[in-house]
Amino acid sequence: MTDIINLLPDSVANQIAAGEVVQRPASAVKELLENAIDAGADEIKLIVKDAGKTLLQIIDNGCGMSETDARMSFERHATSKIHKADDLFHIQTMGFRGEALASIAAIAQVELKTKLHDRDIGSKIIVEGSKVIEQSEIITPSGTSFTIKNLFFNTPARRNFLKAPIVEMRHINEEFIRVALIHPNISFVFFEDDRKKIILTKGSLKQRIIALFGKNYNSKLLSVEENTTVVDIKGFVGKPETARKTRGEQYFFVNHRFIKHPYLNHAVLSAFNELIFDGSFPSYFLHLKVDPANIDVNIHPTKTEVNFKDEKAIYSIIRAAVKMALGKYSLTPQIDFDVEQSLNLNPPPAGTEIRPPQIHYNPDYNPFEQNDDRKKTVDNNGFHDVKLSSRQISNSLNWQELYKNDASNFEIVDDKKDDSEVFDEANFSLHLKNSVFSSLNNRWLVSVIHEGLAIIDRQAAHERVLFDRFSALSEMSKGSSQRKIFPERLQLSATDAELLIDLLPELNALGFEFNALINNEFDVYGTPPDLSNEILLPIIEGMLDYYKLNQMELKIDKRRNVLLSMAKKLSVRQGQELVQEEINALINALFESALPAKSPSGKDIIAIISPSEVAAKFRN
Repeated sequence: MTDIINLLPDSVANQIAAGEVVQRPASAVKELLENAIDAGADEIKLIVKDAGKTLLQIIDNGCGMSETDARMSFERHATSKIHKADDLFHIQTMGFRGEALASIAAIAQVELKTKLHDRDIGSKIIVEGSKVIEQSEIITPSGTSFTIKNLFFNTPARRNFLKAPIVEMRHINEEFIRVALIHPNISFVFFEDDRKKIILTKGSLKQRIIALFGKNYNSKLLSVEENTTVVDIKGFVGKPETARKTRGEQYFFVNHRFIKHPYLNHAVLSAFNELIFDGSFPSYFLHLKVDPANIDVNIHPTKTEVNFKDEKAIYSIIRAAVKMALGKYSLTPQIDFDVEQSLNLNPPPAGTEIRPPQIHYNPDYNPFEQNDDRKKTVDNNGFHDVKLSSRQISNSLNWQELYKNDASNFEIVDDKKDDSEVFDEANFSLHLKNSVFSSLNNRWLVSVIHEGLAIIDRQAAHERVLFDRFSALSEMSKGSSQRKIFPERLQLSATDAELLIDLLPELNALGFEFNALINNEFDVYGTPPDLSNEILLPIIEGMLDYYKLNQMELKIDKRRNVLLSMAKKLSVRQGQELVQEEINALINALFESALPAKSPSGKDIIAIISPSEVAAKFRN
């Protein structure tokens, strides 16, 4: 039998390795940003065109490279970060494997310009598909510039599997945020398609969080700090009211490296126990400093997964530190045992006469005395006797008559009687519309009808009303808009800003008018008339949260998702009190809908409890 095992050519091996390191344009952005940071840069510029498929460029003012180093940087496993195997257990840099540039050069057209700070002449290298096309001297600023063109040009199958530009841009944004967030001492400028997208100046971690996620975070961050022999923790958690429906602003960093760690995520969630609703997720930005000898970052090609030597101890410390931060700001119940738990009453004004409390009672009261036609009541002057009216006496003696068949009371029916005989489907909606509903627990609307007890989920009902209203608006060429005298400025997170831009046509159809600015800011010039007096930021953020949640749980088109998300966000909340006029208006609007029994997400709005079901509750 002939030999069948052969060594792969370097070009093929590099393309295979590139599949692990460079999965999409965002992967190349991550690797090059980390290289710039390792080079000591404090100014970094990122330029992206066509969601990275056409152009990616990273320019930094780091240390630069010599001519030899520039050429060696494209070789596989060529690195300045480690020299022996033991160095893997003391890694302090972002990159160390020496695979990134070789992998990128294998699947793209790469141009490198670099110069050391103490040199007058720099180097230029052009590599295409792992082949060096040109190497020459060049006059260039100190530092390094990487230009990546036509990513996956020689692997068309992988290029075809890239997602839509909006999706790929979302991944690039996220990688940029992960790097920029934990390095507030570095200034960044981010260009997208010749437009300045984000400008970040040097500052503190809190300033960087606010710059990336919006000014509203300024008053919603709680400081977390804990120093132990196992781990040092420093960062911020969001107040409980900032919890969102989707996992959004949740960032763990270990030694300035972003990581994903479900176990540690659970530590933060458990600290928020009973402070946020089930299904909500808190925001956190936590940086852990751990002895490099106690972690292993070499278990995943993207280095986003790590192993801790003292994982359980770190879990407990994180949980305790977050609970302490929440308790410090009086967001969790606390008892101070050093302070007497007595009422702090203000002293009475000077000269006020202090009167002892007085008790009034009826000295003739006899609890064993029986009197069928009299009862005891009490007023401010003590007990006194009150005669029962003839009607009260009649009702007390003939209480059974109260439960006979009457239009205003439940009907006692035979268990074998079919409830559908009572149900008049033709007039049912009209019957409900004309019924008087009362609020139950500020969650349901309840009315006694001939068919039994009608219960309406008021939030689902309001969603149906709003969805129908927004649907009618969006079917116009452009929804009615209420113009603002002065535009209202909003700042969103980078991810939400990208999503909002993608949804602008659908939002414009509802009457919104947005103008995108830099740093994820928007000016709002117009809104639907119903929202003209509302604070827009929580509405837009909440709508985007529901949109992302619906994307994961429901398979619906973009337009319907926007309408559904807006209806969910603006619908009446559980616990919100409604006056009778508002209840009546909601009932009238609901039964004008073509589908009053179902919410737009398919949830039942109306439930009928029949008299037989009520009677069953009282059987022994």
